[in-house]
Amino acid sequence: MQAIADLGPRLGIAAACVAVGIPKATYYRRLKPPTPPAKRTSHRALGAEERSGVLGVLTEPRFADLAPAEVYAALLDEGRYLCSERTMYRVLAENAAVRERRDQLRHPAYKAPELLATAPNQLWSWDITKLLGPAKWTYFYLYVILDVYSRYAVGWMLAHRESAALAKRLIAETCERQGVVPGQLTIHADRGTSMTSKPVALLLSDLGVTKSHSRPHVSNDNPFSESQFKTMKYRPDFPERFGAIEHGRAHCGDFFGWYNNEHRHGGLGLLTPHDVHHGLAGARLMARDAVLAAAFAARPERFAAGLPSAGTVPGAVWINNPKIASPTEEPPQ
Repeated sequence: MQAIADLGPRLGIAAACVAVGIPKATYYRRLKPPTPPAKRTSHRALGAEERSGVLGVLTEPRFADLAPAEVYAALLDEGRYLCSERTMYRVLAENAAVRERRDQLRHPAYKAPELLATAPNQLWSWDITKLLGPAKWTYFYLYVILDVYSRYAVGWMLAHRESAALAKRLIAETCERQGVVPGQLTIHADRGTSMTSKPVALLLSDLGVTKSHSRPHVSNDNPFSESQFKTMKYRPDFPERFGAIEHGRAHCGDFFGWYNNEHRHGGLGLLTPHDVHHGLAGARLMARDAVLAAAFAARPERFAAGLPSAGTVPGAVWINNPKIASPTEEPPQ
């Protein structure tokens, strides 16, 4: 076609068509915009008024929950025939009503919590996990409150049951011990019954603490508590079962002593939660830098990248950083 358009002004359209081997009629036909074929309607098709009547019957309250096959059978039992079952589906499809024809209550769209901590005692995360008891179907319940910035376990309790009253007591005692003042703290949790209970909500309101909850069925919204429980349960000395609640409390006491004071946390630049929570991280990193500087001065050829550094204290810790499109991942151990 382009060749004919180029040759046409010089040779004429007929001669140009002969030169490229295309019939002249084909050339002119291709110049015209394509005409869509006329839609043919079968003489057996329902009219607009009939289709409207079928849709009205299908959306009646008594038929709104039924599949077209059941509606078709029910109408035949009443001595009525409107159309075939397949035509009922066609009518519903035309009106985008095949999947659901009832008015339904829709769950609200939950927004991901976006929480930031730049210092200790600004953002806490708390959760409850089960520990296996001495016999089948017996459990002890471990409550843990974790500071998100420092990963320091600021409070914990092991009890025989999950209870809003116990959670309220633990939160109140922990806030008092940490010296939390109104307007300072946000506490984040999932949507368990104790976390969303009225006693806990009223306590947080009285203390001037902001509450936050995960979206339903989204474990990544509470990653720090989940990660801490995983650290605990994957340690080699974690028992398969606890013989008594005293056994569990003794084990948890040892674990949280180690976790807070000895565990060099991967998410904290291998500092301990105690150092970060109590403002000792800067001095600890300076001491590490001094050791590295001495090693570099003694054998600089062993450090291809130059003078090494022990790193810096984390400046900010997020739950669901809005600048990152992907969901919050479980923090490293």
